[in-house]
Amino acid sequence: MKTLEIYQEGLHVLLTLKVQNPELLTNYDAYLDYAKKLLAECDTEVVGETFHIFDNDSFTSAIILKESHLCIHTWPEFQQLTLDLLLCNYYNDNTEKVEKITSKLLTYFEAEVIKEHKILR
Repeated sequence: MKTLEIYQEGLHVLLTLKVQNPELLTNYDAYLDYAKKLLAECDTEVVGETFHIFDNDSFTSAIILKESHLCIHTWPEFQQLTLDLLLCNYYNDNTEKVEKITSKLLTYFEAEVIKEHKILR
């Protein structure tokens, strides 16, 4: 086992977003396709995924990464979603990756940030 010489905290981003186009909050397949391409582009490794689509086509999605996770929950009736992203890596600083993924998801959803929490952990 490799001995840790330098500990790098992971950036955990928790957002509540307002979306102008509620159709983006009900198209799970398009979101998943975009998210997987984005995560690959950012050199993360998907190790699992799960989801649930509700009666109104809103969805909960959890993409499990080797580095941690990306989870979203959509509420089209309120034009909102929550986003939970953590990339941890004891040997590398993934802050730029987290910020890039977050920024690209904001663009994808054409979203405005209502609440934002950033935690180093």
